[in-house]
Amino acid sequence: MNTKRMRNITENSMRLVFLTCAMISVISVLSIIAFVFYKGLSPFVGNNAYSFWKFISGTKWDPNNEMYGILYMIVASILGTLGAVAIGVPVGLMTAVFIAEIAPEWIVKIVRPAIELLAGIPSVIFGAFGLGVIVPFIDKISPRPYGQSLFAVICVLTLMILPNIIALSENAIRTVPKSYREASLGLGATKMQTIFSSVIPAAKSGILSATVLGIGRAIGETMAVMMIAGNPIGGIPLSIWDKVRPLTTNIAMEMSYASGRHQEMLFATGVILFIFIMLVNITLIRLTSGEKKVE
Repeated sequence: MNTKRMRNITENSMRLVFLTCAMISVISVLSIIAFVFYKGLSPFVGNNAYSFWKFISGTKWDPNNEMYGILYMIVASILGTLGAVAIGVPVGLMTAVFIAEIAPEWIVKIVRPAIELLAGIPSVIFGAFGLGVIVPFIDKISPRPYGQSLFAVICVLTLMILPNIIALSENAIRTVPKSYREASLGLGATKMQTIFSSVIPAAKSGILSATVLGIGRAIGETMAVMMIAGNPIGGIPLSIWDKVRPLTTNIAMEMSYASGRHQEMLFATGVILFIFIMLVNITLIRLTSGEKKVE
C-alpha cells in the first residue's frame, strides 16, 4: 500500500513538473507579447500620439527631426527575404536530394558535416565574410559607388538559411517510404523521374516547413545584415544595388542609446516585425496541417 501510494505521489509530482515547464514557456511568450505590444503601441495613443499611418507609410527615419517612417524598411525586409528564399530553396532542395538520393556514402560523409558546420557559424561571422568578400566583389560589378546593398543582403541571407533548408528537406526526403520509389521504377520511370514525380511530392510537407523556417530565419536576422546593408535613413530600394535598412537592423542600431519617443518608435518597429514572424508561423501551421489532411 505504501509502495503504491509513493508511486502515485511520484507520478503526480512529475506531472506537476512537466506542467510547470510547459507553463513557463507559455507565460514567457505571453509576457514578451504583452511587453512588446504595450511599449510599441503606446506612442500611437494619447494626446501627443504619433500618426500610425505616417509611421507605416513614411519613407524616412530621422529621430532628430521627429520623422519615423518604416515603409522602406518593410520593403527592404520583404525583398531581402524573398530574394534569399528564391535562391536558397532551389539550391537547398537540390542539395538535399543529392545527399539523400544520389550521392555515394563517402561523399555524404563529406558534404553533411560541412553543412552542419555551416549551420553552427555565428551570424556575425557571416556578416564579416559578407563585408570582407561579398561587398568588395559587388563594389566591382555594381553601377553604384559602393558594395553594401540589397544584393549583398540577399547573398548573405541565402548562405545563412541553406543549412536549415537542406537538413529539413533531407529528413523529409528520407522519410518517404521505399515503396514509392519501387512503384515508380517498376512503372518504367528513370531515377530522376522518380525523384521529381514521386519522392519530392511525397516530401512536400517537410519541404514547405523548411521553406517557412528559412523565411523566418531570413526576416529575423540582424547582426550579419546590419554589417552589409548600408542602412540609409530613407528611400525605397528600387534595385538590388541600392542600400537598404531592414526592420531588425533599425532596432539593433539605435536601441542602446534611444530614449523617450525614439525608444517607443523602435518598440513599434518591433511590433511590426513580430507581426511578420507570427504570419510566417501561422502559414507554417496551416501548410503542414493542410498537407497532413491531404495525406
